[in-house]
Amino acid sequence: MAMGPVQILVIGFDEPNFTGKIRAELDRLREHDVVRLVDLLVVHKDDDGNVERLRHTDLSEEELELLGAKVGALIGLGAGGDEESMEAGAVLGAAAMAEGVDGDADTWYVDDAIPNGTAAAIALVEHRWAIGLREAIREAGGFHLADAWIHPADLVAIGVLAREEAEAL
Repeated sequence: MAMGPVQILVIGFDEPNFTGKIRAELDRLREHDVVRLVDLLVVHKDDDGNVERLRHTDLSEEELELLGAKVGALIGLGAGGDEESMEAGAVLGAAAMAEGVDGDADTWYVDDAIPNGTAAAIALVEHRWAIGLREAIREAGGFHLADAWIHPADLVAIGVLAREEAEAL
């Protein structure tokens, strides 16, 4: 199965008000095969410091193992620079994903990083919509040069720079 580009999102919630709208929107996007959650971790710390965690993936065990093998192979190739290192990385990556994600061990840092009364979500989101586009670009001889997300704060910063340049004239 082809896999789309994967994005990591880290989101903080100063005053968490989880009403189900986020989950409903994710469900809608997944139903239309727009995105898939590779891994989702939500950590909520109440005002007294008690921690609740939610972990979710849309991938099957087999898909997790295959993904672990791909990621491990790429890391192995980068670390060793040869096919043997790539194969060793693939085996280790698949084994790590087959063992599953230990939520407690992986979330301690998040638990400690967020203040009482807040929440954080870390999501690996696969962009399924981009698979066909990526293939069409490849078939046309295209290749990746760069990508970035433009946030509203980036546009404000551009406006500030433009104003400063205009004032300097």
